[in-house]
Amino acid sequence: MSREIDEGLERAERTRPIPQSVPARMRFLLKGAKGSTRKLAQDLGVSQRTVQRWLKGQGTPKPAAAKAIEQKVRASWQPRVKQRVRRDAEKNGFMLHIQATFGYSAAGGSTDDPRQRTITQKMPGSVAQRLYAARDAGASQAEQERILAEGLREHYFKDGGRRASGLDVELNDIAWMDVEL
Repeated sequence: MSREIDEGLERAERTRPIPQSVPARMRFLLKGAKGSTRKLAQDLGVSQRTVQRWLKGQGTPKPAAAKAIEQKVRASWQPRVKQRVRRDAEKNGFMLHIQATFGYSAAGGSTDDPRQRTITQKMPGSVAQRLYAARDAGASQAEQERILAEGLREHYFKDGGRRASGLDVELNDIAWMDVEL
């Protein structure tokens, strides 16, 4: 299942790219462990010697350890920037650029065939609040897509209630998505 929404929010929250190499990621995590390779090793579930080797660029972590390292780096990367960006998005909204397949149901005489559209739409802070709350609660990709579809229905397709009163929108497949906060 795609993680487009989470990844889009994460991309928008970053000002500097996350370290890509294992030694760079390990140095970043080591700062959080207050310089203790022992504490970092315990956090990752590996030996202290393994952490020391990774710091020197000797060897590569097994897939499970690599995933744990990536998750720990992502979780603690630029927390103040993330907080500021989130606060601004919840207050001022965000710009959504998306290419996705949308399904529709509406009054008679219209089509309900899904079609792919490319949309750029300013979304209000209330949609950002709902997306962040869902993400914080561990909502699935499908739940987050539903929130995004509801926001697009109201603010793009219905134009804030000025048209398409009986329209319902379903977000079926996201080809790509970008969020500007």
